[in-house]
Amino acid sequence: MSMTALTKEQIDFFETFGFIKFPQLFADRLDWILEQFADTFPQEDKAMVHDGSKRTCVVPFIDQKMSTLLDDPRILAIGSSLLGDDFNYMGSDGNYYTGDTGWHRDGFHKKHRHLKIAFYLDQLDGNSGALRVIPGSHRVHDQFGKDLTGTTGKSETFWQVAGADVPAYVLDVTPGDVLVFNHNTFHSSWNGNSNRRMFTINLCERYEEQDLQELRDYISSFDRFWLDRVFSETMRNTASPERMKHLEQVMANDGHLAALSAEKRLTMAEPSRG
Repeated sequence: MSMTALTKEQIDFFETFGFIKFPQLFADRLDWILEQFADTFPQEDKAMVHDGSKRTCVVPFIDQKMSTLLDDPRILAIGSSLLGDDFNYMGSDGNYYTGDTGWHRDGFHKKHRHLKIAFYLDQLDGNSGALRVIPGSHRVHDQFGKDLTGTTGKSETFWQVAGADVPAYVLDVTPGDVLVFNHNTFHSSWNGNSNRRMFTINLCERYEEQDLQELRDYISSFDRFWLDRVFSETMRNTASPERMKHLEQVMANDGHLAALSAEKRLTMAEPSRG
C-alpha cells in the first residue's frame, strides 16, 4: 500500500481517540517480516527461547534485522504526520506474549507526544488476545483522562468490573495490519494464548532544548534492558542522512545509559521482559 502522508481525517481520528488502525498496510512485506521476526530471537540464548510460561521480549528489536523499516515511506508518513518531520525514533521491542495484559498506559506524557506502531503477527480478536483501547483516554489534560488515571488499572475495586469487561474498543487484527496508538492511551489484552507474536516501533516528537533532561530521564528507563546505547550498532552504522535525522537527538542524550545498565546487571538476574 502506498502512503506518503496521513489524511486530515486520519489525523483528526487519531487526535480525538488516541489510536488508529491501518488495515493491511504492510501486507506486501509480511513474509519478510515473519521471517525476520523469527530470526531475531536468538536460539542459543535460553532466556530468549519462548516456552509460554511468561512473556519473552527482545529490546531493541527492529535494530537487529529490520532496521530498514525505519526508512519505509509508510512509517515515515505516520511519524511525520503525527509528530513532525523531525520526529525521534525511540527504540523497539519484539515479543512473544503469554496470557492477559491488564489495563495500563505506556507513558504519561503531558507535553511531548509519544506513539507506538504495533505489528501483530497472528489473527486476533477479543476472544484471543487482541489489543483493546479506551478511546479518548490519551487526553490526560481532560477530566475524562484524569478520572481514568487512578481507576482503570483497579477496575474491580473502583467499579466492580473485571478488567476484561471494562468498556473498550477491540482492535481485531489480521497479520499485515498496523495499529498506532498514543502512549497515554489506556490499553490491555485478554483471553490470549501463550504464543502471540508482536513487535512495536516507538516514536516521539523532538524535544525542545529546555526539555532535554526529561528526554534523558526517559532514556534512563532503558537500563532495565541492560542497554549501553538505545540503538544497536546496525541501526546507527547503516543509517542514511534521512534516518539519522530520527536518531541524532537520542544518540546525543544516551551517554549516561551504560553506567545505569551496569548497575542493573548487579541486581537483576536477566534483562527485563517488558
